[in-house]
Amino acid sequence: MFQRPQHLLSRAAKSHRVVFFEEPIRKPAAPDLPRLERHMTPSGVEVAVPILPEGMDEAASDDAQRALLDGLLAGQRPDIAWYYTPMSLGFTTHLNPVVTVYDCMDELSAFRGASPQLTLRERRLLRQADVVFTGGRSLYEAKLGLHPRVHLFTSGVDSAHFAKSRELRASGAPEPADQANIPHPRIGWFGVVDERMDLGLLDAAAALRPDWSFVMIGPVVKIDPASCPKRPNIHWLGGRKMDELPAYLAGWDCGFMNFALNESTRFISPTKTPEYLAAGVPVVSTPIKDVVRSWGAEGLVEIASSAEEAVAAMETAMSRPRESWLPKADRLLAQGSWDSIWSSMHELLRQAAATKVAGDGSLNSRAVASPNHV
Repeated sequence: MFQRPQHLLSRAAKSHRVVFFEEPIRKPAAPDLPRLERHMTPSGVEVAVPILPEGMDEAASDDAQRALLDGLLAGQRPDIAWYYTPMSLGFTTHLNPVVTVYDCMDELSAFRGASPQLTLRERRLLRQADVVFTGGRSLYEAKLGLHPRVHLFTSGVDSAHFAKSRELRASGAPEPADQANIPHPRIGWFGVVDERMDLGLLDAAAALRPDWSFVMIGPVVKIDPASCPKRPNIHWLGGRKMDELPAYLAGWDCGFMNFALNESTRFISPTKTPEYLAAGVPVVSTPIKDVVRSWGAEGLVEIASSAEEAVAAMETAMSRPRESWLPKADRLLAQGSWDSIWSSMHELLRQAAATKVAGDGSLNSRAVASPNHV
């Protein structure tokens, strides 16, 4: 998945050395474990993946990851420690970076299988962080009273990338082979399929309109694949690379964000909302708070709670000519590019580094001009 972390840190890599230390992968015990697998992405981000033996408890896992990270850094002190999960505190508290960032994009403690330690570690991270970013308004409001420097940066959109769908649609370009023979109208989804998705709603909507095709793109994670509804008009195509998505979106008549309304979705601000719109695909969503406030209020996303409402909303969305809503969508999308978001974040990092250096003359002044190691 190419989401908020990838968009931001690929831009950071243009001026910094960026090492993305992934969550560990577990494998059967072997003489070469624990070990670190490393590769460089085309954007210049170095990805390091800890491979740990199965059966390690949390404390042992933290010890192993600390040793692997120290070996990777080889004694270097990072200028910026950028956190996406508070669980990483278990093996990074000794790093002493110039600036600590918490980019909070989800309420992870509400996710299925979350560690009991997560809430406690988030409190610790909020005490240590110099700056906190949030990926949605609801998260911003939830964290605002917990830290003196919380900044709202809703996720942006790579409009140029997803607008390729419009060009492909207009030109009548050939469709991906696994979608070409699926009948219209096509109702599409791309993204992770997990406990945040209301599979019952999808099943009920597909039952109401057996003449519509529901195209589902994305990996099934943390849930039993057998729980995914099986109907002749629901097509599970599996995961696809980001570069492939515009070709699929070009053939969709409507996007369906069938998020469940539960603790794991209470604070989400889905990145796919602006991505669908940038592709010229009308959108129907369940009443996720940030979607309702940001896009529903603008008349750019239809909101539905039940299967009957969803089907009616899809009919409405598909009946509206694109030229009646695309100009407004494009004006709003232009305000949220990933380049502008990263530029604003980078300035806040520069200010935080300058403040820290001013308060401690022992810190390296190069961090003021441009922190260069994340």
